[in-house]
Amino acid sequence: MTRYQHLANLLAERIEQGLYRAGEKLPSVRTLSQEHGVSISTVQQAYQTLETLRLITPQPRSGYFVASRKAQPPVPAMSRPVQRPVEVTQWDQVLEMLEARRDKEIILFGGGSPDVTQPSLKPLWREMSRVVQHHPTEILNYDELAGRRELREQVARLMLDGGSTVTADDVVITSGCHSGLSIALLAVCKPGDIVAVESPTFYGTMQLLRGFGIKAIEIPTDPESGISIEALELALEQWPIKGVILVPNCNNPLGFIMPEARKRAVLALAQRHDIVIFEDDIYGELAMEYPRPRTIHSFDIDGRVLLCSSFTKTVAPGLRVGWIVPGRYRDRVMHMKYASSGTTPPATQLAVATFVREGHYHRHVRRMRQIYQNNMETYTCWLRQYFPCGICVTRPLGGYMLWVELPEVVDMVCVAKQLCRLKIQVAPGSLFSASGKYRNCLRINCALPTTEKHRRVMEQLGETVHRAMDQDANA
Repeated sequence: MTRYQHLANLLAERIEQGLYRAGEKLPSVRTLSQEHGVSISTVQQAYQTLETLRLITPQPRSGYFVASRKAQPPVPAMSRPVQRPVEVTQWDQVLEMLEARRDKEIILFGGGSPDVTQPSLKPLWREMSRVVQHHPTEILNYDELAGRRELREQVARLMLDGGSTVTADDVVITSGCHSGLSIALLAVCKPGDIVAVESPTFYGTMQLLRGFGIKAIEIPTDPESGISIEALELALEQWPIKGVILVPNCNNPLGFIMPEARKRAVLALAQRHDIVIFEDDIYGELAMEYPRPRTIHSFDIDGRVLLCSSFTKTVAPGLRVGWIVPGRYRDRVMHMKYASSGTTPPATQLAVATFVREGHYHRHVRRMRQIYQNNMETYTCWLRQYFPCGICVTRPLGGYMLWVELPEVVDMVCVAKQLCRLKIQVAPGSLFSASGKYRNCLRINCALPTTEKHRRVMEQLGETVHRAMDQDANA
């Protein structure tokens, strides 16, 4: 991030917090230059950025003033999916998204990759090089089935932050969270079983269910408090549900953190009905609050919560290093890991273990939390500026995803096809539903830096949505 972008984000945050109020005069260019130790041109560029976002307005010979604020877009209402088991669809659209990665010109607003360009990752690059140089024979051989013990020890220490007390022997290393969740499902479920999911939920999770022949029942989910406990209980009384998949911390795609009382309530419900909770904690470390929120696993006393996570979103997806804490299902998980993927490559495990042990991981995560928070504020401003009135936007408490609900007349599946011709990829909301709901919604990846290039892309996105609405009005 450049100096002027950093300053612009800082000032935007102060405006959002009300430290600078509407109509109030902002400090002069010279004052800010001296206060922050930057050049006058840097301050001018920062002010130009805020002017583009319509957060401030210039007045000749008087300086810059905070603009009158539009109201924040409302948050989407609780989802209302059809509550019956269905077979998951949408694979063709997901495959198209995955194959789009081959085209390096496409801007991937639809993906879930983190920002891997930050200098706080340099210690990891050095460690990966050191591992290759000093352990050539070790990294070319098979590893322990459960994964490197030194990494499992570091994962166990990290889990203390989420309230879970585990040992290295309780942890099984996997090739990412996706692999971990697939092994967990294989350990518990068989084809034809029913699993409850939040609605909307991550399309990758949906495709795991499809691939294993497991049916999904979508449960209404509130964008601020999470899955409806009442609706889940009703579904459990009506259907032979085997388990529920939850992303309670920094949910993907809605961004909420489930309140602690509701985490306890959903665990109590699982105990009464004797079902499994598959907890996906992949974004939990990116919560804005400190200390980070507790996991459902931290309240579990009988081993029914299988917690899956990884370094994919906090560090880099290419590492392919994740883990499961399988509780009472450890033997089945070990068998399914051996049957499905075997051992995990040791090179990245060794590098990540050192990255965590020496404190680089926590420094990197602290940096990324702030960057993603600033990014989401900027992207929300762009949505307010370029998109039509009547949109609803989530207010995430962590992670880097925004969920946008557009007027019902907008079909984002069709809009996404138009955007592909402009080399812009977005994720239509229908991908996040087993039955193809939420066609008027989309998910935006705010890990992409808030550059001028990406501002123009958001402008193009908004223009395309406006045209779709105009075409519907004239039809």
